[in-house]
Amino acid sequence: MKFTLSWLKDHLETEAPIDDILYALTDLGLEVEGVEDRGAKLADFTIGKIMSAEKHPDADRLRVCQVDTDEGMKQIICGAPNAREGITVVVAKPGVYVPGLDITIGVGKIRGIESFGMMASESEMELSDEHDGIIELDNGEVGQSFVDWLAANDPAKVDPVIEIAITPNRPDALGVRGIARDLAARGLGKLKPAQEVHYDGTFSCPVSVSIDDDTLDQCPVFFGRVIRGVKNGPSPEWLQDRLRAIGLRPISFLVDVTNFFTFDQNRPLHVFDADKIAGNALRIHKAKGGETITALDDKEYTLVEGMTVISDDNGVESIGGIMGGAASGCTEETVNVFVEAAYFDPVRTAYTGRALKINSDARYRFERGIDPAFTPQGVELATQMIMEHAGGEASDVVIAGAIPDVARAYKLDAARVQSLVGMEIPESTQRQTLTSLGFKLEGDMAQVPSWRPDVQGEADLVEEVARIASLTKLQGRPLPRLTDGVPKPVMTPIQRRLVTARRTAAALGYNECVSYSFIDQASATLFGGGTDVTMLENPISADMSHMRPALLPALLQAAARNQARGFADMALFEVGTV
Repeated sequence: MKFTLSWLKDHLETEAPIDDILYALTDLGLEVEGVEDRGAKLADFTIGKIMSAEKHPDADRLRVCQVDTDEGMKQIICGAPNAREGITVVVAKPGVYVPGLDITIGVGKIRGIESFGMMASESEMELSDEHDGIIELDNGEVGQSFVDWLAANDPAKVDPVIEIAITPNRPDALGVRGIARDLAARGLGKLKPAQEVHYDGTFSCPVSVSIDDDTLDQCPVFFGRVIRGVKNGPSPEWLQDRLRAIGLRPISFLVDVTNFFTFDQNRPLHVFDADKIAGNALRIHKAKGGETITALDDKEYTLVEGMTVISDDNGVESIGGIMGGAASGCTEETVNVFVEAAYFDPVRTAYTGRALKINSDARYRFERGIDPAFTPQGVELATQMIMEHAGGEASDVVIAGAIPDVARAYKLDAARVQSLVGMEIPESTQRQTLTSLGFKLEGDMAQVPSWRPDVQGEADLVEEVARIASLTKLQGRPLPRLTDGVPKPVMTPIQRRLVTARRTAAALGYNECVSYSFIDQASATLFGGGTDVTMLENPISADMSHMRPALLPALLQAAARNQARGFADMALFEVGTV
């Protein structure tokens, strides 16, 4: 998960230095994997001013420019159409590496005239895709570092990019707001109020939606609305900057809006070209098997029976929770757009993604579990952004199904923090911590927020309190003795026999092997297993689909792998349960 510091500050009111933020993230369980200093690659670029620009005697499209720099006047040959006297530009002197061109500038002759550097465009500096002309600055002093100028005038372009590792149990941290919430709970700032918007439609939605009864467990709710009369095109510069910073390529405004909210709010969205929806009706249902769809990645996929799909009268138009189809996708010519926000079952989404071998940002989030209660607000926020930047008129919202009820509450026992974690935290602090994380406290019961599917019991409440307080504050304490005198044996007879077996086998020259408890069906069948009773509902991979009927199959597979790598002289043993 990547985000920029300025993006984080859209949700978190803080003056904390970045080093404190990075330390807190890792301490909270959101391990920082890296920080990209985007200004480092631009450190050697400086600001200059073109004092004169004359036509090259041997080339119609080239200009011989005299540029004032921090090292005095430099002659630079430039082919940009906007190179002219009087403009302030960005200069790469000889010896400067240009990241967009992957070259180091030197002194050279162009059509017989020497050039001492270059004037850069945004694409050459990897600031944007703009390459039609060199950068023109409204202000800036000759010789000033361009990075310093950006920091003062356009800081989003050199904002540090933070990358954190997200564990499978924290899908709420796959949105910048979720990360800001954790930091605010730790005390590194104040979480800004959530934006609540609502648009009353001015006309009935021309596209109807329905969910088949046998598909409600895979897609319990679907929201959508048409916005007509939009003007699609390039996104605003701030939106393009943010997407590029996290490694996404801006496509068009309507598509970029969906990508923005995927990372900003952990709310995947999809947009259809409303004029391409055949029959003005969308149906969410299970695939029959054998249907094909060309997705937005321009690859064709053959569907398997039971996959969640969205269809119109022409056939399948989208793979639910995974990726939309190219046939109904938005283009620069789109004027009427249908905005979709739905909730898709995590298990079914994971199965479909693995079967089709599609990795998408939407799948990554749906299969971990997103906030079902935020589904209608996802449509409203997208509507607001689209109408502010692309114009248009919004219809009424159409709804199929109902938002799943994930409400649950667990008792908060202040003493359990001491008994489970060994930390002494006042009850008032525990309650304040949970409140700041979005829990609602009524008496001694804590209602879990809808965006936290990982909280499934009282112990998870204790974990949240301890995590925010910082587990680094734990202090070791000796365990109390249950009785005076000679202590009773700690291990049971079976445990002692297991230790003896391990030591005996190791003493005979065997290497202990600890294998997975799951194997492929073919191997399990050879040893009396492989039945449907032992089949996993959601296996990690096809070769780990069944529970092992014995220890021997995995040992044989380990021996075979070692032999294939040239280690034939070996002895293995394993002690474990079947």
